[in-house]
Amino acid sequence: MTTPQPTDPLGAVYAEWTEEFAAHPDMSLRLMRWVFEDWQRVTTEPEDVTYKSTELGGVPGILVRPLTADPAQVMVFLHGGGFALGSSASHRKLAGHIAAACGATGFVADFRRAPEHPYPAQLDDTTAVFDALVESGIDPADIAFVGDSAGANIAIATVLRQRTRGAGTPGVVLTISPWLDMENGGETIATNDDTDFLITREGLQGNIDRYLSGGASARDPLVNPLYAEFAGFPPLYITAADVESLYADAARLHALAAGAVVDVTFDVAPGQQHVFPLQAGQLPAADQAIATMAAWYRGRRSAGAHRRFAAPASA
Repeated sequence: MTTPQPTDPLGAVYAEWTEEFAAHPDMSLRLMRWVFEDWQRVTTEPEDVTYKSTELGGVPGILVRPLTADPAQVMVFLHGGGFALGSSASHRKLAGHIAAACGATGFVADFRRAPEHPYPAQLDDTTAVFDALVESGIDPADIAFVGDSAGANIAIATVLRQRTRGAGTPGVVLTISPWLDMENGGETIATNDDTDFLITREGLQGNIDRYLSGGASARDPLVNPLYAEFAGFPPLYITAADVESLYADAARLHALAAGAVVDVTFDVAPGQQHVFPLQAGQLPAADQAIATMAAWYRGRRSAGAHRRFAAPASA
């Protein structure tokens, strides 16, 4: 049987990385972080988007401003990379494409990374960004969390924690290839191993060990949202590829949210790689995925605005 080969730019990059990881099994975390900055190579530069290095709530990051964006709508982008890798630089172009399609401004947060800063530092930083936006006058309903892979975990867990505290939450949450199972038991890690050119169970476990090095349990719902109760969660968008190793996490998240009667949409991308929208501008499937996300976002915003500003019923 022929081993599947990459057919898209992202798959080719993942295959290159995998070769290097196999050739250098003792690669330092510092070097791995340099490698993952290469993520941005597969994303084209979006048109009519400006960037500014800044900070919100003491958290550094990159402000993303499409020229036609509504400054009152803010998308907080939480990058993937297993809680230890990736950065605002690796994801700023993807954020630019998504923010422009949605007509919003964005902030790509450089939350603290593990193992130097294990859980819950990432949730603390996301909360600090959210609070700073609200304090600046942004309505919480006009804030969206957008997370890919581990960033999706951070987005979901931050909302769950805010709910338990009785604090405000964003109006919507959008996730791409979410990674949630910190017990590392997802069945598609094995069944999709040949078609996912990046993810391995061993690599996932290394990042889990870094993230939980402070002693948190892999079954804590704020670490592993597959143990969480989703009733009352904001409208949730999920996209994942059917051949990626973390597909089971996305499917389980969808089932949990739907069972809790959350307004949830699950868009399954056939034959794509982990976080495939990173190929915006290079791959039609990535551009279509972002257009679909934007249509969902605009639809939920319109519905939310109608609920907030509808005239009260007459007596």
